Amino acid sequence: MSVPPPPYGSDPSYPPPGSYPPPYGSDPSLPPPVDAYGWPPPPPPPPPGQYGAPPPYGYPPQYSGGGFGVDAYGRPLSDKSKIVAGLLQIFLGTFGIGRFYLGYTGIGVAQLAVSLLTCGIGAIWPFVDGILILMGKVPDSGGRTLRE
Repeated sequence: MSVPPPPYGSDPSYPPPGSYPPPYGSDPSLPPPVDAYGWPPPPPPPPPGQYGAPPPYGYPPQYSGGGFGVDAYGRPLSDKSKIVAGLLQIFLGTFGIGRFYLGYTGIGVAQLAVSLLTCGIGAIWPFVDGILILMGKVPDSGGRTLRE
């Protein structure tokens, strides 16, 4: 004699109707869902009337910059001026004066030696270095951003 199969939903090995697929996070053996680019799905919006809308998903909060005496990342500014260091390096860079002003004595001595040993041809290095200082690409010897 054959036994007829149990009606749908009455067999304990089947999930009850309406419970498939299992909710996210209920089965740790399944990987988390991702979109076509590999990003997780955005969080659901908050219920109406609670704390406003969330920030756009995937973007960091905007940073408004530092206050007085700090750079954009909150680090303290140097007590050295970018304009003074750049002009010293452009006009007296053959002697490494701009780098001595910033606290880089090794680079200052190297610029002096290169300029003297190449009969002035090596003075191109301090000139370009002065332009980089004026652009703000060179910090002081402590790694702090130069003042304007």
